[in-house]
Amino acid sequence: MKGALLVNLGSPNSTSVKDVKNYLDEFLMDKRVIDIPYLIRAFVVKGIILNTRPKKSAEAYKKIWWPEGSPLIVLSERLHKKVQENSDIPIELAMRYGNPSIKSGIQKLADKGVTEILLLPLYPQFAMATTETIVVLANKIVKKHFPHIKITDVPAFYNQPDYIAVLSNSIQKHLAETKPDHLLFSYHGVPERHIKKSDVTKSHCKIDGSCCKTPSDAHEFCYRHQCYQTTKNVAKFLNLKEGTYSTSFQSRLGREPWLQPYTDQTIDDFAKNGVKNLAVVTPAFVSDCLETLEEIGMEAKHSFEENGGEHFSTIPCLNDNDDWANTVSNWINNWNTK
Repeated sequence: MKGALLVNLGSPNSTSVKDVKNYLDEFLMDKRVIDIPYLIRAFVVKGIILNTRPKKSAEAYKKIWWPEGSPLIVLSERLHKKVQENSDIPIELAMRYGNPSIKSGIQKLADKGVTEILLLPLYPQFAMATTETIVVLANKIVKKHFPHIKITDVPAFYNQPDYIAVLSNSIQKHLAETKPDHLLFSYHGVPERHIKKSDVTKSHCKIDGSCCKTPSDAHEFCYRHQCYQTTKNVAKFLNLKEGTYSTSFQSRLGREPWLQPYTDQTIDDFAKNGVKNLAVVTPAFVSDCLETLEEIGMEAKHSFEENGGEHFSTIPCLNDNDDWANTVSNWINNWNTK
């Protein structure tokens, strides 16, 4: 019997400092998120970050928390419900960090008699700290606890025509309403070293502005290429004029080089250079979360207006958009009929 498991990032159980600290501990101690030797990682995370960041993060979560709970969890649950309604096989929802766990999701499917699982990481672009860590953990859990279950994972879907169509249509609806001077595609950032680590050719990725445009096997696992390609595909679908849109990367941590240009600096520069009406879309996420609602929707908006901008709007993620739910259902149903 077949089944599917949708997996998103995750969220703290509540906005309490204790719950946020537990969540950050699990998240930041993942060796694919902070990819440094364990002892150094433990010192940095447990000895420094967890002694300062949880309180600040808890305050940020309080700004965006819904009565029903974490927006990311609530929106993922709504998507899950719609996808299940359009599918004939069992579908469960899990989070890479926090609850519900990947193990619990697999257990629920196993309890229903599922022996073959389609694993669908809810990330359009591949990255070590997103898609890869989900696939690796899920396979590890299956090998240890569910050896009779077979897992098939859905690769990054950044260039799937049906995904691009759904994303583009959601953006177009917003553009028609707000008529911005410029559209910024803001993707979650990663350290530059992650790009080079994911390079299967070990030589193609140089992050020099040209390698992402040169055909290579490396692109299958290159987050940077896939982000720029997402922007390119949407711009083509919507027939956006050159110069009216651009790409940037948000949420950097630490002092080492992360993917550039940085979103916060880019938004401030737009305001200082006369852009009055700016719209921001965040296509690295399919569900609105702390990074979209607070970092972009609140902090970036405030900074834009402080620097001379007049109208700042954020385009919602796909969330539980009916067309998006139908697209996910179709992927699952097509796999089920093979």
